[in-house]
Amino acid sequence: MHRIAVLSAAACLALPATTSGAVGSYTFDGGTKKERETVVAALEASSFDWTLLPGPVAIHIVRGEPSRSLPHEIWLEADLLDAGEFAWGVVQHEFAHQVDYQLLDDAQRDLLLHELGGRDWCYSVPGLAHDQYGCERFASTLAWSFWPSRENSMRPTHRGDESAAMAPAKFRALVAKLMSRTARRSTRKY
Repeated sequence: MHRIAVLSAAACLALPATTSGAVGSYTFDGGTKKERETVVAALEASSFDWTLLPGPVAIHIVRGEPSRSLPHEIWLEADLLDAGEFAWGVVQHEFAHQVDYQLLDDAQRDLLLHELGGRDWCYSVPGLAHDQYGCERFASTLAWSFWPSRENSMRPTHRGDESAAMAPAKFRALVAKLMSRTARRSTRKY
């Protein structure tokens, strides 16, 4: 009996943890319990409804690689997560890219690029500065607007910051409008 318990515990540790609830559906690949808790706390601190994301997101917690996002996958730097609350803005920023990938269409991206500024939506023009890409301005502005805390590492420090392109209340209203269009689009019968 003891051997079965040990094997069951080992199997649970070997499989990625899956979480679903108020902050959406995601799986963890790597990371300590504390690092995973930092991710959950970051999502819970935001007032954005992460449950709008239609599919699971695989969260890879790694050391020595920069945080980044691809459709349905996020990589988060473990050392950053070890900083606790300081990392929350970055976690929210990377999840905001999932909002872009999974919920926005090209017309919505064009509107956001116009409203937030930037020279290109997302890396089709190489060599631009980070803040010249609309997708980065969107992700930073979402992270800041839905968690406008002094502790947010995405908090703008001057008017030119990529998270300062639109006032938080105005941005939240625009996102609510875009998400209602997305909801209507996904409920249409084909």
